[in-house]
This record gives sequence, structure tokens and C-alpha cells, in this order.
Amino acid sequence: MVKLVGLLAVTLWSICPVLAQPGAGAYAGKLPDHPRLLLLNGEEAGIEKAIAAETIWKEIHARILAESDALLATTPVERVVVGRRLLAKSRECLRRVFLLSYAWRMTGDEKYARRAEEELLAVSRFTDWNPSHFLDVAEMTMATAIGYDWLQSVLPDETRRVVREAILRKGLEPSLDPRHSGWLKASHNWNQVCNAGMTYGAIAIFEDHPDVARQIIDRSIESIPLAMRDYGPDGAYPEGYGYWGYGTNFNVMFLSAIEKVFGKDYGLSETPGFKKTAAYLLHMTGPSGDCFNYSDSGTRAGLNPAMFWFARRLNDYSLLWLEKDYVTTDRSVGRDRLLPTALIWGAGEGVSGKITAPQATVWVGGGKNPVALMRTSWTDPGAVFVGVKGGSPSVNHAHMDIGSFVMEADGVRWAMDFGSQDYHSLESKGVALWGRDQDSQRWQVFRYNNFVHNTLTIDGKLQQVSGFAPIYRHSDNPQFRHAQIDMTGVYQGQIEKARRGVAIVDQKYVVVRDELETGPAETTLRWTLLTAADVRITGPHSAELSLKGRKLELQVREPAKVIMKTWSTEPPHDYDAPNPGTTLIGFEAVLPANSRPAAVVLLVPERAAGSPIKEPGALADWP
Repeated sequence: MVKLVGLLAVTLWSICPVLAQPGAGAYAGKLPDHPRLLLLNGEEAGIEKAIAAETIWKEIHARILAESDALLATTPVERVVVGRRLLAKSRECLRRVFLLSYAWRMTGDEKYARRAEEELLAVSRFTDWNPSHFLDVAEMTMATAIGYDWLQSVLPDETRRVVREAILRKGLEPSLDPRHSGWLKASHNWNQVCNAGMTYGAIAIFEDHPDVARQIIDRSIESIPLAMRDYGPDGAYPEGYGYWGYGTNFNVMFLSAIEKVFGKDYGLSETPGFKKTAAYLLHMTGPSGDCFNYSDSGTRAGLNPAMFWFARRLNDYSLLWLEKDYVTTDRSVGRDRLLPTALIWGAGEGVSGKITAPQATVWVGGGKNPVALMRTSWTDPGAVFVGVKGGSPSVNHAHMDIGSFVMEADGVRWAMDFGSQDYHSLESKGVALWGRDQDSQRWQVFRYNNFVHNTLTIDGKLQQVSGFAPIYRHSDNPQFRHAQIDMTGVYQGQIEKARRGVAIVDQKYVVVRDELETGPAETTLRWTLLTAADVRITGPHSAELSLKGRKLELQVREPAKVIMKTWSTEPPHDYDAPNPGTTLIGFEAVLPANSRPAAVVLLVPERAAGSPIKEPGALADWP
């Protein structure tokens, strides 16, 4: 038994290097002087040099100064709670303080420091930072910590005292209350954001409250691996594109801060899958500029400063292929509350010349919410793009969208996803939004269940929350890019077997093939595709989709007997968001008992019209 325990200890040490590392409490040296968060005193010179040398950095710098100038005429944020959240105010405070503090450090103009001081004093005098919804506290603590640290030399003693006391009493101490710290054991974005916010507060006031600060930092180093392990094994972020932007950007904020003050990140950045996640985000955006917006995600892709950290850390500047365009074309970039970090993490001479088109056209990741992303080109705006997912509705922020896909061709997104609905719009009407049991009210929300996703519905039933669908095969063959998903687990009790394959064939069109196995009873299959196109059923097995002057033909090759249909996207409840300009197109088919039918649908863009169209055979025969 003693030998077994000893062997177990050695094994755990070897497979859990992050948890085996000493925390910040073991750090006996002196922390750098203020400013110590992200950018040490004198490091502004490197950014200035990069700004002078390259347009991409000059553009970001100019956006920050323009936004800071606009902020000079505004009044400080007020404590306005919407529903259960102060979050909008916390985020705006972080944006204002970070941008204004950057503007002061880079220009030396005290007008920026004075305006940031107003913001710091206003929020420091709030009664609290709403600890019942701790994300609000985390972002507000980060905001005040950056302002306190970066403006240290220009803030009056009394202002520093007020802000320091607020960081301690309204930020750090509430995080030690078990009522407000459940996120410490979470594996989702709350863990990343809250640990980052608390660590910034602790670093900012370290010399004044060293015991509390060490406790907070040690705790974060022990807790944040719970979230970081969810990137394994390949980098797919379980919560999707939108929450990647939240969780990962704040995760990198955390890593960057502790590495700056302690000289290391305690092995955290080596967590399996974490460094691979930048490729996941890159591939998640289609040629149209829209992302694969599964789960609770918005549709439009945008700047993510963490990508600059990954590009430099991995020495792979193709990761910035899309980011470079956001900097120059997206006028909302200045609204990004973490925008200065794009310069802190990325600025350097000669970077622009290294930003070349990515080489891979297929990316597949496993984990809790597996996803496959395929395209025919990175430079052709009319390229064919497909994103398809497996996973489980039980994942945080997930929908019943297992097997769902998005598809683009000719610059048009033909198969779409509604994505998220504003949480307050649902919570304010009494919807119990966050339950994930099979009978939870969450699944009655129109946008969240399988009835309106690009997947299958069996006998009018919901997908099984407890089920899981892996991606078990895929190929990056340019003539036959594909991925296959075993969806049987999410239809347990409804059908004996359900497997889906999605392929881009000959770089021209898309095939969706479902192979099913029915049980002892007759089964009704419903196949749906959500689109913003105008839809016209053209025959017993076909429909034409028209959008933006382009066309796509939907051809049902199997089963032989189907009823082509469209369904309204008018929501059934008063709490559902409206969905104007959208349609569900697809078919229903009655499948005999104890049969092994296939459902095969071809999506043929206009530019492929006239080309030879072939239907691939059984999934097992796909190369």
C-alpha cells in the first residue's frame, strides 16, 4: 500500500506540473515598482518605436487616443444595476480607465490622468461592486487596479488611499466570502475572468496588504487550471466564439500579469491545448466575416487582443490574418476595453511582413464541444466554408445544436445560426434560463433547442442533454474535406443510431449525409436548415435559396420519399426574441421500423452550377 501511494504521488506530480508548482506565496523577492501590471516603467519606448515603424500599431494607438479624447467630455459611470448585473458599468469603467491610463503613459498629458482619476474615485465610492454577480466585481477590480498602478505617480495621496481601500474592501475581501466565490471551482469563463480581476487587485496593492495579496494570487494559480484544462486536447473552447473572447482574453491578462511581476507563469501556459486555441479562433470565422456562432454567441467576429499574445508566443503571425483587418476596418475596435494589450503583447518592428495567409484549411478539435472547421481558401471572398459541431447540450452556455453546421459560399452565409438571446430579456420575464436538466425551461427558449438548428429532430423530441457526440473521423484532403460525428448519444431513446458526415466536395459544394438506424417503431425524421435567404421549393426533392443576388440549390438525394417544407421562425413565446427575415427549410420523412436509412442533402452554390455533381457513398467509405 505504501508503495502504491508513493507511486500515485509521483504520477500525479508528473501529470499535473501546473498544480505542483509553488505559488506566489513562495516568492520572497520584491515586486517591481509601480507601474508593474503588464507594462513596466520605461517599456513605453518599445511601443513608441513600433508605432513609428508600422501602420498596424499606429492605427491601434490612434484609436486609443481618439477614444480617450472623446472620454474627456463624459461624466463618470454611475451605479446602475440592470436585472442582476452591474456588469455593463464595470466593463465601461475598465475601458475608460485602461484607455485613459494608456493615453497618459504614452503622451504625458495630464488631462487623461485627471479624467481617469474622476472615474476611479466615482466607482470607489459605490456602495459595493455587486458581489452577488461576481463578474461585475472582477472587472471593476481590474479597472481600478490598472488605474491605481499605472497612474501611481500622478494620483494624489488621498485618491490612492480611496482607490486602494476600494480594491481591498469591494474587490478582494468579497472574493474570500464563500457566498461569492463559487467560480473558484468552475471550469468556464467565470473562473478565468474572476481570477484575473482578483489577481490584478492583489498585485496592485501588494505592498500595502501582502498577506491578502499572496493568498489571492496563490489561490488563482491553483484555481485557474480548472478552466484552462477545458482547452484540451486541441484548443477548442467549449463555450464557443463569443465566450472565447471573454474567457481567453482575461486568461491571457492573468498570465501576462503574473509573468511580468514574478518572471514566470508557473507552467500555466503549457496546459495541454491552451496554445493551440488561437488556431481554433482563427478558423472559426468564415469569409463573410461572421463567426460560427454556436452556443450563446453573437454572429459578427471581431478583434481579440489575446491573438497578439499567441502570435508572438508561438512565433506564428498568420494567426493575425484576420486581426490586422479588424484594426483598419472595424470602427468599433475602440470600444474594446482591453485594446491597449494588443500593443503591449504584439507591438514590434517587422510584424506586418510576417502576417501571411494561414496554410491549413481544415481545423478539428475535440474536448467537451468538438468542432470541425473547413474552407477552400483564405484569400477568396467567395470560398466555401463549413463549420460543424458535436458535443453536448450540458456544456456551459450550450444549445441543443449537436450536429448543427453553418455554411458559406459566394460571399453568402446560406446556413446560419441564431446564436444567443440577450439574457436580461429572458430573465426579466421570469425565464429560468440557466437550468440544464432535460426538462429545464431553457430548452423552451426558441433559439436554444434543436428545432431551429441545422440538425435532426426525431419524432418531434428534444435532444438529450446528457448525451455527447464526438467527431470520430475527418480529412483535410483538398478534394474531399470532411468531418463525421456520432450523434447517437444525443438521440438516445429516440433512435438506435445517428451519424452525420459533412463534406466539401471538389472545392465546390457541400454534402450532408446522415446514416440512421431505427428501432422497433416507425420514426418521423425532420431535417432543417436555417437561412436568411428567400426560399422557393422547386420540386419534390429540391429548393432554391436566393440572397444578395446569389443562389444556392438544396437537393435531397435520400430518402426517396420526403415532404419538402418550410417552417416559420416566428417565436411561440412573448419572451422569445423576434427573428425577422429568416426561414427554416428542410423536409420530413417517415422511416420504417428496424431500418437503416440515409438522409443525403447537397448544397450547391451558383458558381458550382453546371459542374459534375457526385454523391459520395456511405460514411465508412469516405476517404
